[in-house]
Amino acid sequence: MATDLKADFWKRIDNVQAGLLTASGERPVPMAPQADADDNAIWFITAAGTDPEKAAHGGAEAAFYVADPKADIYANVEGRLEISNDSEKLDEVWNAFAAAWFEDGREDEDVRLIKFTPHKAEVWLTESSAAFLYEVAKANLTDDTPDGGEHGQITF
Repeated sequence: MATDLKADFWKRIDNVQAGLLTASGERPVPMAPQADADDNAIWFITAAGTDPEKAAHGGAEAAFYVADPKADIYANVEGRLEISNDSEKLDEVWNAFAAAWFEDGREDEDVRLIKFTPHKAEVWLTESSAAFLYEVAKANLTDDTPDGGEHGQITF
């Protein structure tokens, strides 16, 4: 069953609650992505002084790693970070999760918006847990390997 891997990537990444973002050899840190296929961007909200914020000031190359069985997606996404001063975009992506990290909420002076522009990704799109368990059971009965879903490389 062939799918449009890039379109499915954007649909599923939108349901991811968190992944690991790393830039310029820094340690990976958990971040909540806000996907925007129309802008070819994944947005993150962070605080001033964090590793992602520092890397974004320099336009660093970065990677975002996703392993989310609820969203049925696993991915290694490579791209570029940059700081954004787009107040309207920040309003659009602001949420209760981000608010919990900032004492003064959206108006906190430490709030920073980061734009991650993906260049390429390796993506695994899986089926639901029940469908995958069926594939495992079937494989054990037939000596085949389970169908883990769609897998491939995409460029943006």
